[in-house]
Amino acid sequence: MVVPSAAGREMAPDSLPLGIIPTVDMSAPSGRGDLARRLVRACAERGFFKAVNHGVPPRVCARLDAAASAFFARPAQAKQAAGPPDPLGYGSRNIGANGDVGELEYLILHAQPGAVARKAKVIDAEDPSRFSVAVNEYVGAVRHLACRVLDLLGEGLGLGDPTSLSCLISAVDSDSLLRINHYPTSSGAADMSAKGIGFGEHTDPQILSLLRANDVDGLQVLLPDGHGGGDQWVQVPADPSAFFINVGDLLQALTNGRLVSIRHRVMASTTRPRLSTIYFAAPPLDARIAALPETVTAGAPRRYRTFTWAEYKKAMYALRLSHNRLDLFHANATSGGSGDVVDD
Repeated sequence: MVVPSAAGREMAPDSLPLGIIPTVDMSAPSGRGDLARRLVRACAERGFFKAVNHGVPPRVCARLDAAASAFFARPAQAKQAAGPPDPLGYGSRNIGANGDVGELEYLILHAQPGAVARKAKVIDAEDPSRFSVAVNEYVGAVRHLACRVLDLLGEGLGLGDPTSLSCLISAVDSDSLLRINHYPTSSGAADMSAKGIGFGEHTDPQILSLLRANDVDGLQVLLPDGHGGGDQWVQVPADPSAFFINVGDLLQALTNGRLVSIRHRVMASTTRPRLSTIYFAAPPLDARIAALPETVTAGAPRRYRTFTWAEYKKAMYALRLSHNRLDLFHANATSGGSGDVVDD
């Protein structure tokens, strides 16, 4: 069952109504402390929120959208020169190497400027700098937003060093990625059949995901229905001026399960193509992921064993898209592993 969302209303200061996707005003009209509390509540109760007044300049977004649209409008043979995804590069329909498919084509780029410049030579052979400048400018602005969100979460969680989360993604050897998805129209989307699935159900493996899309609906999140009947898919109304931010698996592990990595998917449209861009904020490959001391108490013992991002990422690619990866990293599990690809 899919229900419409009530997104668009500012989240109440002391509670989050069931079935509501919180909207958070990043301009902090009620002060920084209130903003930090709202972010923690949204990420603890939903793992997902809509960020408005986020500070990313519209011109930066428009420039990347134009570069992406120009690439996806090229002939198939020209686009395939930027692939196949290994896992970076251009891909179409196949998501990962384990049989998952979707109604989309995509570009996956490492967020490091040098890596972008190398890939730009085949993405925009006429003027590689045109593409790389657009991507790097966008990544810089969105990384800043991600660090701000993580610092506020650190404050709201009462961490001794509120910057301990953002330091992981601002490191020079951060493994952050940028994914650009293009969903063409789909004749199967109307009946919600498998043919209409643009990108299947999954969680994101990294620390934080920041998604922005055009004005075409498609994103759905899995939320509790509040009546004891289990979870239900909630349609997220499109808003090209906003960012939709969700908790990733690593942030759930770092906060000992206090912040939750939300399951989501994308349905293809029958009438108009959808373009979305997701920044996956990730730590360096050798970063050790362990519950922060402030999140471990007698009443909340350590839920996950310590692991590295490289270990999690390696296991990630061995499993299907919908696999619950963190289950394999519980503190009482006998072995590690987990899996999937990057998304929406």
